[in-house]
Amino acid sequence: MRTNRFYTVLIVILLAMAVPASNMCMAAGQAASEEVTLTRVVKVHSAKMGRDILNTVVVPEQYYDPDFQEEQFPVMYLLHGYDGDYRNWSDKASLEALASTYSMIIVCPDGQDSWYVDSPVDPKMQFETYVADELVTFVDDHYRTIPDPKLRAITGLSMGGHGALSLALRHPDVFGSCGSMSGCVDITQCADKWKIAKRLGDYAQNKAEWESHSVLLMVPTLSTTQNIIIDDGTGDVFYEMNLQLHKALLERKIAHDFTIRPGAHTWDYWVNSLDYHALFFSKCFDKAFDD
Repeated sequence: MRTNRFYTVLIVILLAMAVPASNMCMAAGQAASEEVTLTRVVKVHSAKMGRDILNTVVVPEQYYDPDFQEEQFPVMYLLHGYDGDYRNWSDKASLEALASTYSMIIVCPDGQDSWYVDSPVDPKMQFETYVADELVTFVDDHYRTIPDPKLRAITGLSMGGHGALSLALRHPDVFGSCGSMSGCVDITQCADKWKIAKRLGDYAQNKAEWESHSVLLMVPTLSTTQNIIIDDGTGDVFYEMNLQLHKALLERKIAHDFTIRPGAHTWDYWVNSLDYHALFFSKCFDKAFDD
């Protein structure tokens, strides 16, 4: 009996030794992946503002998959609207599922009520530099990204729609694709609203500054090959403004996707819209990979 038991144990040990090391690593990786968190809140220091900014970063499931350990991922920056924060999108939409479906990293910065500009009147509100430079640099340094504008996109809702288009068009060397959902695409039409004057100063006294950040007013001198997606609901407060932008882009012969759907300035509209933007950017990323 003892002899038979000895041989049984010996066979088990030999079989265990015969298991390929890759399989053992995979098992360990799978165990580790079960413990990782796909969504994290990350604090990033802004040297220009002299303060820390919070951001939600969502990685796809593939990020921790042993089969993708050397894989680098494209990034979609996703901006919130006025009176929002870095948690809005992750609270309202299934960002982890979206990131995993399209194998991309999603970054949601806390833009506060900055309108995503470098304020000429408030040194603590320098969010153009923060998003387009400091945050992008941090993400590329700390995550397995592909540091190429063709594999970097930015979009957002309302104030964030303005911010995404404005930042991308002002920084084509950073963002190869951009979008807007219900965006305030001409801030000069809203000079007395939503703290914009607190960021850019009085419109009458700082007209050039305002106009340089208005997406609609950028178009007449715009020349870009960036991928652009814009949509708005027919019941939205910025609907007519977005129609003006669409017409201006057509006149300038600037390619873009433009969609009108029933809807208002609501989270139901934006969460639905986000699926289309993610798909659009995914196709842009695929094309960049093929090139």
